[in-house]
Amino acid sequence: MKPITTTPITLGTSSLGERPAGDALADALLASTLGNIDTSNMYAGGRSEALLGAAIARSGGVPPGLLIYSKADRDIETGVFDGDRVRRSLDESLTRLGVDSLPLYHLHDPYTISFEQAMASGGPVEALIALRDEGVIGAIGIASGTISQVHDFVATGVFDAVLSHNRLTLVDRTAEPTFRLARELEMTVFNAAPFGGGTLANGSSDYGYRAMPPAFARHVAVVRTLADEWSVDLAAAALQFSLRHPLVATTVVGVSSVARLEQLSGLRDAVVPAGFFEAIEALGPPPASGND
Repeated sequence: MKPITTTPITLGTSSLGERPAGDALADALLASTLGNIDTSNMYAGGRSEALLGAAIARSGGVPPGLLIYSKADRDIETGVFDGDRVRRSLDESLTRLGVDSLPLYHLHDPYTISFEQAMASGGPVEALIALRDEGVIGAIGIASGTISQVHDFVATGVFDAVLSHNRLTLVDRTAEPTFRLARELEMTVFNAAPFGGGTLANGSSDYGYRAMPPAFARHVAVVRTLADEWSVDLAAAALQFSLRHPLVATTVVGVSSVARLEQLSGLRDAVVPAGFFEAIEALGPPPASGND
């Protein structure tokens, strides 16, 4: 496996291109000392990469020590996701960002093709491996939400990294078997969306962008009650759960505004007693969250 340099927190840009004041947020992300940056070809139709690229140009280049990771995406109009599309996706990413290479490029959400098509000759995985061998990208990863799909790709042993979101949080352990296999294969684990799509940060009634099954909703309610009893900031506990998890190399936190970015260090540094996490574990395995 190719080694990948990570920071405990990785700053996610999935909503960067969809927010007002995107230029200011891109500048703030680039200047932040909180961690590396994660983006994707498809985020906001390429606007997230373009905003980052403009910020890089304004700053005179990528700041020393900062890494920017991105992802290969299918053709938005046709759904085609073959080897040629991966190379075009990378060209688009490099052009938007204004860089010559990337330290990590993921196969992202391959929902329009089967696993067999992805792994076949001429497919996207073969192209990623070739680009890694050519040195245009330093490492390759699989990034997707559907954990059963992710598991199949992890099990091939050809990827250097894995990223999944909303599947390993304070209230959900769905990704643990896949992340455990990844670590056994010496892959780097990116755990994204520690707040469950907002549930553990703003009290959203959804989890992972879906309605919560009744049993899971009751479990979340118990966790919220425990946070109140321990006088714990639930968002801080959710972030720190991922930061302290032994399977996780880096936690990807989506940043939607400069204000949210400024709040992040406070969540990271907030005091969350070890006894609170022990009380969470004493609840036993969480029920199914409804996210495969």
